[in-house]
Amino acid sequence: MQRRLGTLDAVVIGLGSMVGAGIFVALGPAAAAAGSGLLIGLAVAAAVAYCNATSTARLAAIYPQSGGSYVYGRERLGPFWGHTAGWCFIVGKTASCAAMALTVGVYAWPQHAHAVAVGAVVALTAVNYAGVQKSALLTRVIVAVVLAVLAAVVVLLAGAAEATRLDIGADAGFWGVLQAAGLLFFAFAGYARIATLGEEVRDPARTIPRAIPIALGIALAVYAVVAVAVLAVLGGGGLATATAPLADAVTAAGHRDLAPVVRAAAAVAALGALLSLVLGVSRTTLAMARDRHLPPALAAVHPRFGGPHRAEVAVGLTVAVLAAFVDVRGAIGFSSFAVLVYYAIANACAWTLQPARRIIPALGLLGCLVLAFTLPLTSVLVGSGVIAVGAALYAARRFTVS
Repeated sequence: MQRRLGTLDAVVIGLGSMVGAGIFVALGPAAAAAGSGLLIGLAVAAAVAYCNATSTARLAAIYPQSGGSYVYGRERLGPFWGHTAGWCFIVGKTASCAAMALTVGVYAWPQHAHAVAVGAVVALTAVNYAGVQKSALLTRVIVAVVLAVLAAVVVLLAGAAEATRLDIGADAGFWGVLQAAGLLFFAFAGYARIATLGEEVRDPARTIPRAIPIALGIALAVYAVVAVAVLAVLGGGGLATATAPLADAVTAAGHRDLAPVVRAAAAVAALGALLSLVLGVSRTTLAMARDRHLPPALAAVHPRFGGPHRAEVAVGLTVAVLAAFVDVRGAIGFSSFAVLVYYAIANACAWTLQPARRIIPALGLLGCLVLAFTLPLTSVLVGSGVIAVGAALYAARRFTVS
C-alpha cells in the first residue's frame, strides 16, 4: 500500500475515534458504575492508556506494518499470541463499530435507530473503499466540527454549574471506580487506529510515535473538561440515568433550543469514530489474512484506490448485521474487555524489547488485566468465550496445516 499520511492525518484519525467514542457514549455507563467517581476512573483509564500508547509507539516504530499488536505479538511472543491479539482487536472493534453506528441512529433518528445505523455503516464503508486519503480528509472535517460544538457546550454549561455536584468519589466505591475506568478505556482506544496504519504513513518510525501521544493528550484534555462541566450540571446520579448526557445537560442549563445542535454533533462525532474504526479493523483483517489466520482472499489490495477493499467490505457487512440487533451498552462492555486483552498483549510485547525500560509496559499489562476483569460480569463472560473461540480456531488451523 502507498504511504500517503503525515503526522497530522494520523493524529486526526486517532482523535476522531477517541472523541466520538468517549464523549457521547461512555460517560453515562461510567457514571452508573461510579457516580461522580467517574473522574477518578477517567484518570485511571488515562494512565493505563498512556502506558499502552508508549508501548504501542515503541513497537510501531520497530514494526511499521499494518496489523498493530497482531504483528507485535507474532514477532515478539509467537504466532499464537499474535493471532489472539488480532482476534481480540477485530471482534472488539467490530463491536465498537456497531456501538458507534447505533449512536448515530439514537441521536439522529431515535425511532429508527437500527435502520439509520445500518445506513451509516454502508455509507462509510463506501468512503473507506475509495481510499484512505478521502477517509483522513473527512475525519479531519468531522473532528473540527465536533471540537467546536464541545467547546460551545462547555461555555454554555459553565453558567449553570454547581461545585457541590462535584463531590468526587463520595458516591462510589473502589470497585465502581475501576469498573468506570474499564468502561472509559473504550474511549481512549482510538490511538490504535494510528498503529494499524503502519504501511500507509510516511516515515512511520517517526510519525507513529509522535502521533499517538499527541492524539491521546488532546483527547484526555477534552474528556476532562467536558466531564467536569456535565457533572457540575447533572451530578453523578443525573448523568448515570441520562440517555443523551450532553444534550440533557444543555437542556438542564436552560438552553433547550440548542439541544438539537448537540444531538447533531453527537451523530457527527459517532460517524467520525465509525469511519476510523472500520478503517483500523480492515487493516488488521488484511494483516491476518496475509498470514492465513483469516481467508486469504481478504488480503487483496485494490489496484486503483490502494486499500484492502475486500477486507473493508467484509468488515462493513459484519458491522451492518450487528448494528441491526445489538445493544449499545452491552457492545461497549464487550469491546472494552476484548481491547484491554489486546493491549495487555501489546504491553507484554514491549516488555521484551529492553530490560532497562520495562516499568511502563509492566504497569500497562497489569492495568489492562485489572480493568478487564472488573468490567460487568456479562462482558467478562462473553468476552472470555469469544476469545476462547479464537483460540480454538487457531488450534484447528494448526492441526489442518500440520
